[in-house]
Amino acid sequence: MTATDDKTVVREYFNATGFDRWQRIYGDGEVNKVQLDIRKGHQQTVDTLMGWLEADGNLAGLSCCDAGCGVGSLTIPLAQAGAQVYASDISAKMVEEARQRAEVALEGKNLPTFEVKDLEELAGRYHTVICLDVLIHYPQDKVQGMISHLGSLAESRLIMSFAPKTLFYSALKKVGEFFPGPSKTTRAYLHREADIVKALEAEGWRIERRTLTKTQFYFSRMLEAVKDQ
Repeated sequence: MTATDDKTVVREYFNATGFDRWQRIYGDGEVNKVQLDIRKGHQQTVDTLMGWLEADGNLAGLSCCDAGCGVGSLTIPLAQAGAQVYASDISAKMVEEARQRAEVALEGKNLPTFEVKDLEELAGRYHTVICLDVLIHYPQDKVQGMISHLGSLAESRLIMSFAPKTLFYSALKKVGEFFPGPSKTTRAYLHREADIVKALEAEGWRIERRTLTKTQFYFSRMLEAVKDQ
């Protein structure tokens, strides 16, 4: 399957059955045990990231790009903390859901800018570019180019999370336990941390902070990369 085919599959999935599935997972309604576990894991990643940014003490007014915003799980707390947020996603349904959630949560104040775009179409310059749990849709041979592109948008910091490729997680994926559920139809690409770090360092980035979030069904390595001014 080509990268273009992957992108088409992802777009169609998240505008159809995938939207219904992940809207529930990233909501607050009743879900099954597996979906609840994934919800909690993703929220841990968001909470950890917000903790990093808030600890720096300069989040208010900071320009941030939430690349692959989904239903706004990160976009909204960023805006609530005072950041100026540009948020995008490949799925029009996801973007509309994120926009509606933001309008309710923010009560019309400091609303993010939302657009329907895939990662390759993103443009502009932002202090911080964030891309959470999106690289799972990109094969390894496309990751270097994606990191280079996202890095070109970031003035000072690039934060990415991805499903780590280890023998253990690869084995889980093979037996269908890594991303369970019959409605999951997109390919799930795991990435070795060493490969991601190498790609970042090749673009002049330095790893500042890192963490691993793991629950029973959710595994995500997050890296914060910075450039010395």
